[in-house]
Amino acid sequence: MTESILSEVPERSTHHHDAAHGRTGAKEYTASNIQVLKGLDAVRKRPGMYIGSTGLEGLHHLVYEVIDNSIDEAMAGFCDEIKVTLEKGNIVKVEDNGRGIPTEMHPLEKISSLEVVMTQLHAGGKFDNTSYKVSGGLHGVGVSVVNALSDWLEVTVLRAPSIYYQRYRRGVPEKPVEIIGETDQTGTIVRFKVDMTIIETDQYSYGVLSERFRELAFLNQGLAISITDDREEQKRRQEFMFEGGIKSFIEYLNKDKKPIHPEPVYFSTQKDDVKIDFSLQYNDRYDEVLFTFVNNINTREGGTHLAGFRSGLTRVINEQLKKSKLSKKFEEPLQGEDLREGLTAVISVKIPDPQFEGQTKMKLGNPRVQGIVASTVYENLNNYFDEFPFVIDFILEKAILAAKARNAARDARMRIRKNSDGVGLPGKLADCSEKDPAKCEIFIVEGDSAGGSAKQGRDRQIQAILPLWGKMLNVEKAREEKVLVNEKLQPVIASLGAGLGVHFEADKVRYHKVIIMADADVDGSHIRTLLLTFFFRYMRPLIERGYVYFAMPPLYKITIGKKSFYAYDEEARKRIIEENSKGVDENKIPIQRYKGLGEMNPDQLWETTMNPDTRSLTQIRLEDAIEADRIFTMLMGEEVEPRRDFIEENAMFVSNLDV
Repeated sequence: MTESILSEVPERSTHHHDAAHGRTGAKEYTASNIQVLKGLDAVRKRPGMYIGSTGLEGLHHLVYEVIDNSIDEAMAGFCDEIKVTLEKGNIVKVEDNGRGIPTEMHPLEKISSLEVVMTQLHAGGKFDNTSYKVSGGLHGVGVSVVNALSDWLEVTVLRAPSIYYQRYRRGVPEKPVEIIGETDQTGTIVRFKVDMTIIETDQYSYGVLSERFRELAFLNQGLAISITDDREEQKRRQEFMFEGGIKSFIEYLNKDKKPIHPEPVYFSTQKDDVKIDFSLQYNDRYDEVLFTFVNNINTREGGTHLAGFRSGLTRVINEQLKKSKLSKKFEEPLQGEDLREGLTAVISVKIPDPQFEGQTKMKLGNPRVQGIVASTVYENLNNYFDEFPFVIDFILEKAILAAKARNAARDARMRIRKNSDGVGLPGKLADCSEKDPAKCEIFIVEGDSAGGSAKQGRDRQIQAILPLWGKMLNVEKAREEKVLVNEKLQPVIASLGAGLGVHFEADKVRYHKVIIMADADVDGSHIRTLLLTFFFRYMRPLIERGYVYFAMPPLYKITIGKKSFYAYDEEARKRIIEENSKGVDENKIPIQRYKGLGEMNPDQLWETTMNPDTRSLTQIRLEDAIEADRIFTMLMGEEVEPRRDFIEENAMFVSNLDV
């Protein structure tokens, strides 16, 4: 578990998809379908308004804007293959086999329609309702924004019998669209290099892009999406294509888990102009994994479609409980929370007029969608459970156990509140005096002796210290009420002050830097992994907001003459000796190998590991939630087989094994 949580595990899927599959005839897509809403200059002046930020998020958004055009073609039935290549020099190439952007003269603009699409804001087929019934672009700003924010961009359009080409410099065409060859194919190829005078970084994350492309392949049944990374010597490539659509998504998410009923439940229906796909399957675990999408956009904050799914599911399962023999085991109605335990679900809706709310535009706001999804889920599941009563029996057994555990967790929370006498903070915590969470940091320190040094060496204004001792609970194998009363985790929960699981409120977290400080050995790695598993399963917003860090204590103290140097890894040790040992016999040089944090005195610990001006911290980022879930399940869960397979597959890549 290093800088980003396990974001680049090779994909095992796919067979190449037949190029003719999924095409639905040659519906006309011509210049008359392209409508124009003008104005491109503002994009370069205020890029954040169009792509969210000029940092890493905005950089990836540019790729998604280009991909969205290809996805729209796929949703309309005209494209079944998209290839994305990260070329050397951080150039991006996106190819599809759709119909190709129209190239003939635009009736109003009197230039090629291709140039209109590439150079004018809000120009494209998605504003003309006959071209695309449903369109994925979140802001609808389109490829012209990518063009405006690129140092250069070139587009090649294949519309049999001709190949058309145009190149742009910061959004301005170098010359008119020209025909450069002949073809019997259709499709569009876009290559671009971002403008580094506006965008802060051009370091695309293979992990972030892979996660998005995998999602898109699940959501668009039969569409093949590949990503190739040519930037390093060692090429990386993955191809995603799933004939089962979101049912395959559920199977993938539950791959290393034990489902309690054999097949995922899957429905695809349409009500009015709303297309609804949902699939679910319960497993024997205690957490919920749920993804919601609108027009292929991952709505991470849920919204009306999620509320509809939850209410439909709660209603149908309570009705099934009433007529089941299991109703004698639990006489109260089940709550929505009881149905989350072990649930893996994906809800995907496609609607013509999505309205998004919230700061990040990741929450669906259309009120009518809630009722449509609720009734669809209720009707389809009711019929399914009537037909397959053994499936609902498994789910009811699971939900009743969860309801009893909920009551036990409620009692545990009340006991914790009573025992803390209203103070709430654990005795071992040395808190800081600053009250603004944005300025505060907490070090969770392994061992009492290191905790003592950290307490003495810290900056009391902004740094809190919480020592942990002994072996922690592996929460991957435990229910919430066990976590709540665990004596090792209780101090962590109380210190952070934001609750747990479904009751966790990220805005109440008392520190915006939660720093895990453990020894650089096997035991330290184990503690880091157990704490990360806990944060991932019960306080995930901590990781999503970037609040979790690893402290990086030095491995060596090197004394040369009267000077002391600290080396954080083997390479640094060699470099320090090389650069500072002129005229000194390398064998006189005293090198102290730190085996644990407790070996450092308070001054050394401050200087090397805690001082904000000189320390080295690693931020834990959640680049690929799906892969992270799978990896945590595999490495920390009950099933031995997948773990053994993983160890056997990766044993040859281990360079330093500390046993």
